[in-house]
Amino acid sequence: MFRELRRKNQLLSEKESIDILNRNTSGTLACIGDNDYPYAVPLSYVYSDGKIYFHCAVEGHKLDAIKRNSKVSFCVIDTDDVLPEKFTTRYRSVIAFGKARIIEDDNEKRKTLEILARKYSPNDDAAIEKEINGAIERTCMVEIDIEHMTGKEGIEFTRLRNS
Repeated sequence: MFRELRRKNQLLSEKESIDILNRNTSGTLACIGDNDYPYAVPLSYVYSDGKIYFHCAVEGHKLDAIKRNSKVSFCVIDTDDVLPEKFTTRYRSVIAFGKARIIEDDNEKRKTLEILARKYSPNDDAAIEKEINGAIERTCMVEIDIEHMTGKEGIEFTRLRNS
């Protein structure tokens, strides 16, 4: 169903891919937008238990696209160092494919908002609670259930790893 990575020697392990998702703060969601044009939008996210969560307004392009077609991809670039003398970059990235689901249940919405908030404000429980209480009615939470994920590193990293 999903293509295998062509350059298998550059494939990252599942653990390395999850580490990339955990240490980064933004990624790009891609879905089928209006008139079947691709729609890709950068956003903040959290990875938890095989799923990616993000928040957004309760209406808009992302949600309309997800309601029409739940299949999405999500890409995170971990490293992208330009090596001008070699005409290449030293990079690591992850792309996840899955189905997006708008979280309707209020308890689940609150729980996933807390997971997201703790990633960005890990030491302020009182502020997290206050923010969630003030924003929950005008916030939508979306879950991406990951069906396939591939992490890849540029050949420069692979050569360093193998030396």
